[in-house]
Amino acid sequence: MIRAQNIFLVGPMGAGKSTIGRQLAEVLSYEFKDSDQEIQRRTGVDIPTIFEFEGEAGFRDRERQILEELIQGERIVLATGGGAVLRPENRQDLTARGVVVYLHCSPEQQYARTARDRSRPLLDTSDPLLRLRELMAERDPLYRQVADLVVSTERRGTASVVKEIRRRIESAEL
Repeated sequence: MIRAQNIFLVGPMGAGKSTIGRQLAEVLSYEFKDSDQEIQRRTGVDIPTIFEFEGEAGFRDRERQILEELIQGERIVLATGGGAVLRPENRQDLTARGVVVYLHCSPEQQYARTARDRSRPLLDTSDPLLRLRELMAERDPLYRQVADLVVSTERRGTASVVKEIRRRIESAEL
């Protein structure tokens, strides 16, 4: 099971990729990486600022470069940004270099988790819940296309989700 040397978490904003990724990496003794945090660290600015000055296309270019680099590691858990699956080359690379876990939750659950977060430029709209529904309609098929596992985070604690992912990967339930 060579592909399990890396675990890539995909899914919408608010699904818990960063929180679950950190804990999963800890229980597996893997290194944790977060593509959005890495972009912010390297640019010295937050994601809304990148969107403001470079637009979504500029951000996606930066995301592509970071993903290309990060997926070359071994024994990593990588939390990707919600839109990482939009580019075909990202989807191809993720599926080739590791086990992809789609953390799924409803737009309503996403909204509850992100309502007070001002660092989500795609939600800077008059109806954030509607925007989350639109994003889910667009991206859910792409998440499912790359996923080896689909795990619901809906109304679940982090420990429960981590335990399920670990069990399913270790039992090769892919």
